[in-house]
Amino acid sequence: MPNVDTETAQETLNILEETVKNFSWQTAAILACLLVVSVVAIRILVGLADRAMGRIKLDHGVRTFLRSGLKVALWLIAICILLGYLGVPMTSLVALLSVLGLAVSLAMQGTLSNLAGGIMLLTAHPFSAGDFVEAGGVSGTVREVGLVYTKLDTVDNKVVHIPNGDISGKTIVNYSANDKRRVDLKFTVSYDATPETVKGCMAKVVGEHPKTFPSPEPVIRVNGYGDSAVEYILRVWCATGDYWDVYFDLLEQVKAAFDGAGVEMTYPHMNVHMVKD
Repeated sequence: MPNVDTETAQETLNILEETVKNFSWQTAAILACLLVVSVVAIRILVGLADRAMGRIKLDHGVRTFLRSGLKVALWLIAICILLGYLGVPMTSLVALLSVLGLAVSLAMQGTLSNLAGGIMLLTAHPFSAGDFVEAGGVSGTVREVGLVYTKLDTVDNKVVHIPNGDISGKTIVNYSANDKRRVDLKFTVSYDATPETVKGCMAKVVGEHPKTFPSPEPVIRVNGYGDSAVEYILRVWCATGDYWDVYFDLLEQVKAAFDGAGVEMTYPHMNVHMVKD
C-alpha cells in the first residue's frame, strides 16, 4: 500500500510538472475565469446555506461549523475542477487526497474526538451559556460552548477549559435546567426534645423565609434514630437562583430557633453507667 501511494503521488507531481512546462497565457486566462466563477458560486451556495440554517434556527456553534465545512468541501471541488482542466487525472488526485486525509486524521485523532464531542453538545443542548453544571469532573458556570473546548467559570473565579470529548462521554449534571430546586437538610437533635417541638421550630423558620415555596409542601420528618441523637430531615423547594441563599439561611436560622426553644443539637457521645456490686 505505501508503494502504491508513493507511485500515485509521484505520478501526480510528474503531471503537474509537465503542465507547468506547457503553461500559456490562454490557459492562465481560462483558469482565472474558472477561479472567479468558483469564488462567486461558493459565496452564493454558502449564503443559501446560511439562510437555510437560519430558518431552522440552528445553534450558532453548529452553524459556524457547518458553514466552515461547506466552504472547505466547495473549495476542494473547485480545486479538483481546476486541476482537472490542467490535465491531472481525477483518480490520481483523489487517491492523493485520501492519503493526505488519512495522515491528517491520524495526527489529529484527539482533536477530532473533541470536535465530534462539541458537535454532540451543540446539537443535544445538555446545557447552555450561563448554566451551572457539573461536567468532566468540574463544577462551574458555562461561559462558552465551543467546537473543541467548553469554558467554565468556577465558584472561585477560575476559567477551566474542558475538552468536549471528556464531557460528551460522561455524566452531565445541569443544576440550572429547571426553575425550581429542592433544598435537603439534616439535623441531629437530642432524645430529650419532643418531635412536635423540633418540627414546630423548623416549620416556623421555613414559613417565615421569603424565598421558600409553600408548594410543593415542605417535608419535615424524623429520618432515623442514632446512638446519641434523633435525625430529622427538612426538604423545601425554592427558585434555582435562590438555592444557596435558602440553604445557608436555613442552616443558621434553624439553629437559632432550636436555641430559643431549648432544643439541643447533640453530637456523638457515649454515656457510661457504673454499677457498684
